[in-house]
Amino acid sequence: MIRVVLVDDQELVRAGLKPLAERDGDIAVVAEAATGRSGLSRVRELLPDVVLMDIRMPELDGLEATRQIVADPALRSVRVVVLTTFEEDELVIEAIRSGASGYLLKDVSPDELRRAVRVVAEGGSLLSPSVTRTVMRSLAEAPRPSLSADRLRGLTEREKEVLKQVAVGLSNQEIAKALFLSPATTRTYVSRLLSKLNARDRSQLVVIAYESGLVSPGAAG
Repeated sequence: MIRVVLVDDQELVRAGLKPLAERDGDIAVVAEAATGRSGLSRVRELLPDVVLMDIRMPELDGLEATRQIVADPALRSVRVVVLTTFEEDELVIEAIRSGASGYLLKDVSPDELRRAVRVVAEGGSLLSPSVTRTVMRSLAEAPRPSLSADRLRGLTEREKEVLKQVAVGLSNQEIAKALFLSPATTRTYVSRLLSKLNARDRSQLVVIAYESGLVSPGAAG
């Protein structure tokens, strides 16, 4: 059972999301909170697998609550999916930098919501397609680079090739096909990249690839 804490300042939104998340029986919303501060308290108390986190909330916004969850060693296993009505570029990028493992708009389908919870609970990361385009466009158009390319110095040429493919949004299976690797080998490369670059998930790998200058502004198409 995947245990979820739902943090959103709108009671109506919480009331709607809870049955949608729990519909298939493998996800349980174990607590709800209306502010970032109370949500953080519930997360520390219950140690859920996933937090569905709104951004704009009183007392403590969702980005700062996410940062505190990610920075707390006691909450290392907790994953955060930012769930919001906002699609502004800076909010998306800041959510990823804060350590969120997923970023979904509130107009996602129930199936997409449950899939996101499952993917993130298993250690993956997920952005809705519209958000992925927003991230890539924003990073491609940003002043370059804001992160020194020296950070990539410890990578092999093959690891850099894999990182480029991650940065343009390919799945492990697609990377394996593009680079003539086995799926298992591709997973190993991605795991090495996460470790070497001290990245929490694939979303942060995308940011690193763009900000280090590894991927050119036009690479995302």
